[in-house]
Amino acid sequence: QVQLVESGGGLVQAGGSLRLSCAASGRFLSSYKMGWFRQAPGKEREFVAGMWWSGGWTGYADSVKGRFTISRDNAKNTVYLQMNNLEPEDTAVYYCAATERTRTTYDYWGQGTQVTVSS
Repeated sequence: QVQLVESGGGLVQAGGSLRLSCAASGRFLSSYKMGWFRQAPGKEREFVAGMWWSGGWTGYADSVKGRFTISRDNAKNTVYLQMNNLEPEDTAVYYCAATERTRTTYDYWGQGTQVTVSS
């Protein structure tokens, strides 16, 4: 069982930055992959960024490449999403997710944190 708690959302002007945090608890995290997803009003949830907890792979949606960076701190069992040069189109509820590295669907989800980018 994995529990995820996001924090760090808020209101920012276009061009600004935010860093989201996802505190993870559970066993065998080293065999998991972590992901950040987002859902804007009226839209489907979409993948934003992902990484293997143990390292060796990171992936990004085309819309955020070069602006967002996913990383983790093993000592704090925390995954981060650094978001730079934010655009109004990035406004959404952001979710942290986790699953075993071999699975294609994510099994564990956080409660979400709101990110609002004003123009």
